[in-house]
Amino acid sequence: MTMQTIGRPTRPDTAAAPAADTAARGLMQSEPLIFELGGWSKTGVDLPDVGAGAADDLGDLVRAAPIGLPGLSEPETLRHYVRLSQKNHAIDLALYPLGSCTMKHNPRLNEKVARLPGFADIHPLQPQSSVQGAIELMDRLAHWLKTLTGMPAVALSPKAGAHGELCGLLAIRAAHEARGDVRSRVLVPTSAHGTNPATAAFAGYTVQEIAQTPDGRVDLADLEAKLGPDVAAIMVTNPNTCGLFERDVVEIARLTHAAGAYFYCDGANFNAIVGKVRPGDLGIDAMHINLHKTFSTPHGGGGPGAGPVVLSAALAPFAPEPWVVHDQNGYRLVEGREGPAAQASGRLCAFHGQMGMFVRAYAYMLSHGSDGLRQVAEDAVLNANYIKARLSDLMSAPFPDGPCMHEALFDDSWLEGTGVTTLDFAKAMIDEGFHPMTMYFPLVVRGAMLIEPTETESKAELDRFCDTLRGLARQALSARNDPEALQRFKAAPVAAPLRRLDETQAARKPRLKWTPPAAPLPLAAE
Repeated sequence: MTMQTIGRPTRPDTAAAPAADTAARGLMQSEPLIFELGGWSKTGVDLPDVGAGAADDLGDLVRAAPIGLPGLSEPETLRHYVRLSQKNHAIDLALYPLGSCTMKHNPRLNEKVARLPGFADIHPLQPQSSVQGAIELMDRLAHWLKTLTGMPAVALSPKAGAHGELCGLLAIRAAHEARGDVRSRVLVPTSAHGTNPATAAFAGYTVQEIAQTPDGRVDLADLEAKLGPDVAAIMVTNPNTCGLFERDVVEIARLTHAAGAYFYCDGANFNAIVGKVRPGDLGIDAMHINLHKTFSTPHGGGGPGAGPVVLSAALAPFAPEPWVVHDQNGYRLVEGREGPAAQASGRLCAFHGQMGMFVRAYAYMLSHGSDGLRQVAEDAVLNANYIKARLSDLMSAPFPDGPCMHEALFDDSWLEGTGVTTLDFAKAMIDEGFHPMTMYFPLVVRGAMLIEPTETESKAELDRFCDTLRGLARQALSARNDPEALQRFKAAPVAAPLRRLDETQAARKPRLKWTPPAAPLPLAAE
């Protein structure tokens, strides 16, 4: 292998591996704060001098101290905010391989439709007679979600996955309480998403963990041993965070229902089975669907999101308010119940959900049709298995037998003896222009590297990604006998605007506030 100078970007050696030269040098360029960028004694506009005796109506609102803002020209201001926008690595820039968190291309048609005035400019307090089209779209979206999942009811208002989990658990609690059955425990497999136990605890339940089998799935014997009259529900992510389908899901549902509990499914990975499997046919009672994952809405940065929850017939009466009714008077959002469900959870949020997300998801569904949605799942699984096949001879897969679902999972056993860690490998990816995959998750796999390509990546892009990782893998393996190769990984990233941070201190003591200089700032006019 050709040696490279320490400090330069770590690039695959084309003599050792057929790595594509991406010509990338890190993910973004450096950009100072706007306070550091602009001068304090200039302004980007020319204003006439104000005479000393000029009258004003501001009274005691007249500024008596420096405003504390820098002066920039229009091009400087524009470039500053464009560069800031580029600090968020995006699916529009390159493959986003984060596992267990579907990041796929959002068709621009969806954006165009969501910006139509009849959807974008309405207000939740308008008379319902004036927003009939929007409510009808909610009704049609609900129909598609029920059809795709085989469930009779759906709550549209939850704002994201964890909010949907809370919705489902509140419906489960209300159903138990309606029949005078108070239960205190929720069972959660080790392969579930981390929000599952957190949501169960937030809802007031005691969380008990279910073991995992050596092949990465729910241990049925452990589940059966822990089920009891105080168990309210089981929360299973399917496909799970190991990228595997729970093949015993029907038996899991049977055991759960036999104990008088409900089956909650985390639907964050629905992208892998949409159009192929109907969760209602598997015995699932409640499942949230991340519209911002499965149906293309932009995801990341804390929002926007939408996490509708589909419900079985047993839980449908306990869905949160409001819900859509269509009769001779048109489309209406209604509230209020009678009977056992009268004490259900009520509203989960002030209004009716995320209209922009509803529009994007519905446009995506109409664009694909039922056959297209089925192909989405097929291509997502194909792409993940292609990555697994291309990398498995160099990188170790903890569950090598059989195909994976939407994501390929690797551990760090292949790095043993090299001194290179999962974190080092991920940082080196930045120098190659690729965002790192999900690291150290799921927790049940040591040094996990979780890669989800989704269905939207072409074979050429997958090959570019795999070629780069193969080149990096060969360099990492050479570190067993090459101190300089090890140092390159420990130094990465070297081409990004910032070198490697102290991960612990960055998380625990982030610097979120700009500190002005000690000297007083002059007025811009001075």
